[in-house]
Amino acid sequence: MRILVVIVNYKTADLTIDALASIEGEVRSLGDVQVVVTDNASPDDSIAKIEHAITVRNWSSWCSLKRLERNGGFAYGNNEGVRPFLSRDEKPQYVWLLNPDTIARPGAIGTLVRHLDENPKVGIVGSRMENPDGSPQSSAFRFPSIASEFEHGAKLGIISKIFARYVVAPPPPTKIQQVEWLVGASMMIRREVFESIGFMDDSYFMYFEEVDFCRRARKAGWPCVYVPESRVVHLIGQSSGVTDKTKLNRRRPQYWFDSRRRYFVKNHGRLYALLADLAFAIGFSFWRIRRKLQRKPDQDPQKLLSDFIRNSALIRA
Repeated sequence: MRILVVIVNYKTADLTIDALASIEGEVRSLGDVQVVVTDNASPDDSIAKIEHAITVRNWSSWCSLKRLERNGGFAYGNNEGVRPFLSRDEKPQYVWLLNPDTIARPGAIGTLVRHLDENPKVGIVGSRMENPDGSPQSSAFRFPSIASEFEHGAKLGIISKIFARYVVAPPPPTKIQQVEWLVGASMMIRREVFESIGFMDDSYFMYFEEVDFCRRARKAGWPCVYVPESRVVHLIGQSSGVTDKTKLNRRRPQYWFDSRRRYFVKNHGRLYALLADLAFAIGFSFWRIRRKLQRKPDQDPQKLLSDFIRNSALIRA
């Protein structure tokens, strides 16, 4: 086994099976790939569905299912998939983290592998994430900052131009490019990165864990590279529902706020986190006033500002 693929399932059996089906051809042709699906204690019939698919589709030679005792979140589910393989004498060279709500285009795996093979100083590579119609999604990012929080909250073109160098999600690159962090929905990691910095921080339940991981890798000398020739369809928000654009005004879950606060406090300190909170609150307040004056439709998550203040680093540790 040269490549380990980890897919974390939680009540998304049908999506997981579709994701597995999308990589079957390339997995079989490469011949040195193993896939493990970790199930985060799904309370539905996910286990039975995935086990049935593995059996009837003859995937058992390259795919296995691991039941976890609790739903520990995205980082936890991935760590539990990776950890046993990195404790073996013969360890995988690369680990590909793949979301269940994805459909890999042909060649998605091999393209990432080739880039890592040809660039031994690169630690993490990521795919071009796209919609089913082939249009690109944001999947190559800058690290969040005080400036980016203000820009994100204000939603004003002139402010976005002024703070262009701080925008977290710039237009997707069209060529191979080094970036600060990559979306965790399709992220291939060199084994030596884990040996250098450890596993993902599973104190994050969901969101910001890949930002944190890429930041730690970068500090340890392992850059991230966006490889658009590797293409993966991402059915955004189908796993968590948080970023599903068909569900406007949905209230942000508590774990999103917990993860965001943890990221800023852990990586920048409490004072910086407070200033980032203040920057977003000011920018977002201006936006809410402007939205009403311009009679724009309200598409923001319900109670976002009050939830944001309640979860601020000023109030919560």
